[in-house]
Amino acid sequence: MQKTALLAGATGLVGAALLPLLLADARYAKVVVVGRHPAALAHPKLVQVVTGLDRLEAVRGQLAADDVFCCLGTTLRQAGSRAAFYKVDFLYVTALARLAAGNPAGQFLVVSSLGADARSRVFYNRVKGEMEAAVRELPLRAAHIFRPSLLLGQRARPRLAERIGAAVLALSGPLLRGSWAKYRAVAAAAVATAMLEAAKSNAAGVRVHEAAGA
Repeated sequence: MQKTALLAGATGLVGAALLPLLLADARYAKVVVVGRHPAALAHPKLVQVVTGLDRLEAVRGQLAADDVFCCLGTTLRQAGSRAAFYKVDFLYVTALARLAAGNPAGQFLVVSSLGADARSRVFYNRVKGEMEAAVRELPLRAAHIFRPSLLLGQRARPRLAERIGAAVLALSGPLLRGSWAKYRAVAAAAVATAMLEAAKSNAAGVRVHEAAGA
């Protein structure tokens, strides 16, 4: 039986790489994209729900899906404040997870971050950790949490710090082996592919993916 996929964050690095993969996958009869801005793509299987993510309950009927892919994420600098960052990276993400939990056959796949820890002193890592803890508490049939290191890809708005970090990690990447491999920079496309493969695995319970591209 063909499924429906729901994707949030389709204009970000991972989401933009994931959307064409979902559309090309024969297992999905419909791919629903939700967000404030429409994806710049047309496809017979694509349904776009343009709305603020604080209004998910109002459009719940349009968001029913078997697999919910959440690629939302911002930075403190982009968000402008801690409160705004928390809204995107915790409130919106957990709202989508609750939508997934409302479907007994559904699963939730989310991009978190390496270093996510609800007890961290670093605000960014703490919010990511709190989000993960909230997802774990939901009655989801399956949840896949992806914790990539620095993401590589072409951003609409290049981030200087990330460009410097990418250059450093590109040089040091070959030295990061064994338990250190998870710190290698990873292509957003690799994370997108890993998310789709995880959705296909049909594995129940909560799975955390930390290895580069896994």
